[in-house]
Amino acid sequence: MTYKEALKKGRELLEKAGLEEASTDAWLLLQHRTGISRSQYFLRERDEVQPDQETQYFDDLARRKRHIPLQHITGVQEFMGLEFMVNEDVLIPRQDTECVVEEAVKYLQDDMKVLDMCTGSGCIVISLADAARQKRFRNMEFTGADISEKALRVSGFNAEKLQADVTFVQSDLFENVTGQFDLIVSNPPYIRTDVIEELQDEVKLHDPYIALDGKSDGLFFYRRMVEEAGRHLHPKGRLLFEIGFDQGKAVSGLMEKAGYTEIVVKKDLAGLDRVVSGVYN
Repeated sequence: MTYKEALKKGRELLEKAGLEEASTDAWLLLQHRTGISRSQYFLRERDEVQPDQETQYFDDLARRKRHIPLQHITGVQEFMGLEFMVNEDVLIPRQDTECVVEEAVKYLQDDMKVLDMCTGSGCIVISLADAARQKRFRNMEFTGADISEKALRVSGFNAEKLQADVTFVQSDLFENVTGQFDLIVSNPPYIRTDVIEELQDEVKLHDPYIALDGKSDGLFFYRRMVEEAGRHLHPKGRLLFEIGFDQGKAVSGLMEKAGYTEIVVKKDLAGLDRVVSGVYN
């Protein structure tokens, strides 16, 4: 097949499977297997695809038709301009979570200690470390914690790949975390258990269940962290969460009840509540 024929056939296969982003996914999989860029494609669309690359491409399409996430097929996801390795052991980094990083960056200063709880792929803490490096902050310490050993293997790989100076610890929330921090950030599991079955197949069947399930009301991990974080925050330290679009009032209420001040709820690009932060009093 030529590049043009392969792309057309790939798009048709994914459209028939009912995938909403069929055209985009077909292109990204072709790019993944052949290394061809958009500009090269328009110059070479009538050239033949290498036979081994064509086979791999249609194998990838067959996996995507079964609603296996695109990122699990390519093995990567871009986040904050960085390329992260991802697999079935971690939540795929999403654009919404970039709001958490952008908000947290505002509070970075020299000599700060930063903890990312429920780090998963490490996308938040590694992005913060990268931002600190670019801004030339000094004497920063970054830590990522997660209960999953498999997730920590992924985050450790990403830190090494992206040359981020981050320490990782396996911990059930704060169980094995020592010391105090100036900033604690977290994108915890926050989806109500009864809602998980309503999610897209790509999410409910392929993201780690442990990274999704926020228990009966979605607030289980917020309660625990709001209760426990104070023992690990310096005075005037800040706690910052990603939240679900309908959780701003509830999470800010938990923080207010626990004595946090300067509580702020930030919206994402869609105008939905996405980040809650407050200062430990």
